[in-house]
Parts: sequence; structure tokens; C-alpha cells
Amino acid sequence: MLYRSLHKGLLLVVTILLLMMLAACGPKSSGSIVEGKVNVITTFYPIYEFASEIGGEDINAINLLPVGVEPHDWTPRSQDIINTSKAQLFLYNGAGLEGWVPNFLKSLDSDSEAKAVEVSQGVDLIKTDEEDGHDHGHEEEEAEHSDSLHTDPHTWVSPKSALVMAKNIKESLQSVDPEHSAGYEERYQKLVERLSTLDSKFTEELGKLPNKEIVVSHQAFSYLARDYGLSQHAIMGLSPDAEPRGQDLLDLAALVKEEGIRYIFFEELVSDKLAKTLAGETGVSTMVLNPVEGLTEAQEKNGDNYFTLMEKNLQNLILALQ
Repeated sequence: MLYRSLHKGLLLVVTILLLMMLAACGPKSSGSIVEGKVNVITTFYPIYEFASEIGGEDINAINLLPVGVEPHDWTPRSQDIINTSKAQLFLYNGAGLEGWVPNFLKSLDSDSEAKAVEVSQGVDLIKTDEEDGHDHGHEEEEAEHSDSLHTDPHTWVSPKSALVMAKNIKESLQSVDPEHSAGYEERYQKLVERLSTLDSKFTEELGKLPNKEIVVSHQAFSYLARDYGLSQHAIMGLSPDAEPRGQDLLDLAALVKEEGIRYIFFEELVSDKLAKTLAGETGVSTMVLNPVEGLTEAQEKNGDNYFTLMEKNLQNLILALQ
């Protein structure tokens, strides 16, 4: 009896230790509500980065999406509802990226004062005739927003659109915390300077290149292509888990050969299987083009951010399009 109870006790301790270790290894929470600060909840990485830069010490930013997770089919947990209910500001991309937002906002505490802001407002949105039926996995939730079903949500991938988003973030911070308005303005101007420099660099460097056709695994680069004179051909649609048809792959293979395309671009947070298959079929190489939807754990450790990843994108585009 004693042996059995000791054995059970030991098993329980080992199980608890294992669970604690697993919890420590899993996607870490990006923070909790801090009393006396402006608490800002963001839905995914680029918004979190811009809000943190503009907000500085005056805000406590909490990003809902864990490191290494792709945002398209992620949905919030009950803790996210609790945190957002207590926050002053909830910043989301909109344009159809987060199909869960309408229901999420309805779930907040009735006395919540969180102001919800769609930060892509004012961006000249790209509509797509994509027919794969994907709307980021939440068709029923978005029935009331059917106009956004075929809107390309990847606004932030172009520095030109990122400038519009940064302005919306700055104004939303000033509206909930007018006391620190000057600080928000000052830090926003620094961010504008960096984004404008990046924009000029993309315009100048990509404008010099003889080739303009890019083949990507996921249709996430329409804003980048539109703003900098490129032509995007995607293996999959707006959602990275949309299955392409066999005929689409054959057409892309023909295009790669016809245009003398030397690289197929893939991204780190989704499977590179189809990009590698197409590259193998056509005898070309693969390379990363990052839609900056989130950081991998390695990138976070490395201190990467929107600017370092966009600089790498530019270098890879220059290499591929020479």
C-alpha cells in the first residue's frame, strides 16, 4: 500500500514537472495587464511592433499571437478576452485578416472600455477574384462582412501601406491617452522616417532590376507588387493552406520556364513543400520571401523585426530579379 501510494505520488510529481516544462517551452504569453499604463492589445506581430515603437514607455503592449504561429487560422483564447476587456485599446489589421474579431468584440465584458481600431483603414485595398472559397477559415463569422471575403488583407507587407497603418496607430493612442500625445507624435515621426527610408529603398532598388515576375508560395505580396512594380504569381491563394489545382501548378511551371525565373519564394511559418515541388519540377532554386506575419523563435532570439526582415526581403528580391 505504502509503495503504491509513494509510486502514485512520484508519478504525480513527475507529471506536474513535465507539464511545467512543456508550459515553459510552449508559445509564451506576451504579457499581462499592467495597472496605471495604457494597455494595448494587438492581434499580430507588425501591429505590435509599430504600437510598441510609437507607444514607448507610455504603453503596455500585449500581442495576442504567440511567436512562431501563422495568423491566418489562429483564434483567441478566453484569457485573450479577459485581457482585452481590461485594456484601453484593441488594434487589429482588418481587411478580412482576423475573421474572429466581430465575435471576439461581442464577447468582451459589458463594462469594457476597450476601443477597437482597424489599422488598415485608409489603405487602398486590393480586391482579388480568388475563387478557392477561403476567407481565413471563418466564413460564418464574416457573413456580415462579406465585402471583405475577397479583399487581400496583407497590407503591412508594403512600407507604403505600413505608413498609413502607423498613422492610425498613433492617432488611436492619442485618442485614448491625450496626456502623452506629444510623446506619441515624436516617436511616430521617427518610425515614419524609418518606413519612408525603407519605401525609398524598395522603389529605387527594385526599379533598377530588369525582371519583375515573382513566384511565391502564398498570395501575400500583392501590395508589395503593386507599390513597387512587380508581378506576383502565387501557388496558393490568400490563405496559405488553400490547396492549388494541378492545372495551376502546370501553368506556373510553364511561366517559370518561359520567363526564365530562377527562384521560387517560400515563407518560414508555412510549409515549403509546394514551393520545393515546383522548384524541383522546373529545375530552379527556392528562397525566402517573408510576409512578416510573425517572428519564428529563432528570429525573435536573433533580435529581428519588421525592418530587418523587410531588408532581407529586398536583398532576396534583388538577387532573384537580376
